[in-house]
Amino acid sequence: MSRQASPLLHDYKPSAAAKPAKSKALKWFAVGLGIPLLGISLYNGLGSSDPKPVPSETPVMTAADESPLPAEEKDATTITSDVMESTVTPEPEPLFDSLTLTVGRGDTMEKLFRRNNLNIGHLMTIAQLDEAKQRFRRIKPGDVFEVEHDDGQVVSLFSKLNLTSALRIEKSEEGFTATVIERPVEIRKRHAYGVIESSLFESAAQAGLSDKTVMNVAGIFAWDVDFILDIRSGDNYYVQYEEIWQDGEFVTDGEIIAAEFNNNGRQIQAIRFKDEDENTDYFTPKGNSVRKAFIRAPVDFTRVSSNFNPNRRHPILNTIRAHRGVDYAAPRGTPIKAAGDGKVIFRGTKSGYGKVVILQHGGNITTLYAHMSGFAAKARVGTRVRQGQTIGYVGMTGLATANHLHYEYRLNGVHRNPRTVSLPDAEPIAEKYRQQFLAEAAPILEELEKFKSTQVASIAYNAR
Repeated sequence: MSRQASPLLHDYKPSAAAKPAKSKALKWFAVGLGIPLLGISLYNGLGSSDPKPVPSETPVMTAADESPLPAEEKDATTITSDVMESTVTPEPEPLFDSLTLTVGRGDTMEKLFRRNNLNIGHLMTIAQLDEAKQRFRRIKPGDVFEVEHDDGQVVSLFSKLNLTSALRIEKSEEGFTATVIERPVEIRKRHAYGVIESSLFESAAQAGLSDKTVMNVAGIFAWDVDFILDIRSGDNYYVQYEEIWQDGEFVTDGEIIAAEFNNNGRQIQAIRFKDEDENTDYFTPKGNSVRKAFIRAPVDFTRVSSNFNPNRRHPILNTIRAHRGVDYAAPRGTPIKAAGDGKVIFRGTKSGYGKVVILQHGGNITTLYAHMSGFAAKARVGTRVRQGQTIGYVGMTGLATANHLHYEYRLNGVHRNPRTVSLPDAEPIAEKYRQQFLAEAAPILEELEKFKSTQVASIAYNAR
């Protein structure tokens, strides 16, 4: 950041207050008249041993009558003394130039330094620091580095690591030092209420909810409410959610704390709970999960290109070959999500399936995801994945004519139609957390009810 040198402080002692010009002129006239009269008086005194008294009408000048000289006519030594006594001149702060380096596609720290004529030797030294080494290895487009420099010589470097921490590099006489500094945030609670007339998203915009928050609302109730087919005019909802603030400024919306959706006479409530491993899930006030054990479609698709059909003719082999799954057409690279919590038991290539991931779930259920273009790094054989976690990406490997996901659901080894099979409920809250959840849920529900009461009262008042 550029810093300007502090200006010299001119704290001179104040001179006597100026008087009107007329009075000043009269005083100078008096001084001019008094000097010759004083000379005459001295001459008479020297010339006579019996001094004559000074006439009473002649003004006698005393020290109290003398007018001070103007400030500009003071002795130079006196002015210098005044300044030295009253002025403390601080050391001027060093003036550095500042740069904001924004990482672009294909950029490295070396490219950024060379492009901005910064000292490459300094970069090499900084890169040896453990904290900086980790940061530089993970740069991505959009990352920002703020640099202070003196004619290309790096003085400091600052970069945000995440919402709550940042990396600061500073130069001293001993060399460069790296520090990870904390950036505390403030969590504020907010409430929102909306009534649906045409769609959830239009209603949420009128209620002041961000796209992020309304998507989270839809995600929480997705197992119980189809927000395209099930919505009715007059459906309403209440949301308690978090806002994240930092240094007195709004940053982003946080998680939803609790929500209620009233759809066609049904009331569905969801309350957030975090376990000791910081895993977040939503439960009803009684501790039952609001989600199902599986999601119907594990990818954001554009259309169903082929349904479950035991008698389908294969498009490439041109023979009657059972299609034991559902094909979801989607652009290449679209993330494929785990349909439910499970364990990766296969990851690799399987003949006509191309690149495949198979998950083992509870209840002797397995799901298969085929024709992937690639695998997610964390979805390795033996690892456990959570519902909604990305396990791979849409492609057209194996016997496929276009980019799509082929998804299969098997119960006890028998293929079932993923779109119509009865899905099991998700597990309720673990018994060891039940009392903790109930204790935390009570005040949250109380706050939600108070907010609902204020909205009902407001609607009644406006209806008068």
